[in-house]
Amino acid sequence: MSALGFVLPLLPGKTDDDREAMTSCWTGHRKGAFEASRKRHGITREAVWIQTTPAGDAAVIYVEAENLEAMLKGLAESQEPFDRWFREYVRDVHGVALEDGFPPPEQVLDFRA
Repeated sequence: MSALGFVLPLLPGKTDDDREAMTSCWTGHRKGAFEASRKRHGITREAVWIQTTPAGDAAVIYVEAENLEAMLKGLAESQEPFDRWFREYVRDVHGVALEDGFPPPEQVLDFRA
């Protein structure tokens, strides 16, 4: 299992939109489509936090998947309705176009006891 943690900025005025969208995926009307999407892309865990910073709010994201490269490619290219909605949502709320590619962050520490 591979893991990936990263931060995406929340564009000004989009924090509540992010909170509402993530709640709809976790416990709301998008839950079934969200879970089907994550299964399609081999995602076994996904967690999102909203962090307030002096530079503005950000989403802190943690994902576990069997194959991170395939997962990122799948999210970027899938034509399934939920995945298309998700790409539009990420572009609108975070200003990131997943279809343009998403370089993973550089890991500089991985301590385990």
